[in-house]
Amino acid sequence: MSSQKTFSHRALIYTSTAVVVLAISAASSEKKIKRSELPAPVQTTVTAQSQGATVRGFSEEKENGQTYYEAEFEVGGHSKDVLMDPLGNIVEVEEEVALDTLPAAVREGLLAQAASRKLVRVESLTKQGKLVAYEAQVIAKRKKSEIQVGPEGKPLDHLE
Repeated sequence: MSSQKTFSHRALIYTSTAVVVLAISAASSEKKIKRSELPAPVQTTVTAQSQGATVRGFSEEKENGQTYYEAEFEVGGHSKDVLMDPLGNIVEVEEEVALDTLPAAVREGLLAQAASRKLVRVESLTKQGKLVAYEAQVIAKRKKSEIQVGPEGKPLDHLE
């Protein structure tokens, strides 16, 4: 009986820990903001990045104690999200790409990882000016998730 109590106690501790982690994650999530709330250097970058684009919105994100700003654009019928630091430096760009325009190895890698799930949306992921991955949203039984492959279509050691 005491081993069952120990198991129950451990389960309670693990569950409580998971709740705390989720609460911290939620606290670090993004919040929608207005363009006027962006720091001046970020506004300058947004002006440059929005040439020929429709601005869809802005958000402020806190990640690992750092503050970032994201601008969401629509360019030529597809989405483009630009993540910047408070100085306006571009940290990351996610840009929607059509599956049929991807290099064959990337398309095959994503389809292999998707398996029986439906590919919904594919984006290129660029960090510090370098293409680091392609990610795709997939759906199975109404549940969404993401998969990623590297620029050559191979599985990644870690998610970008």
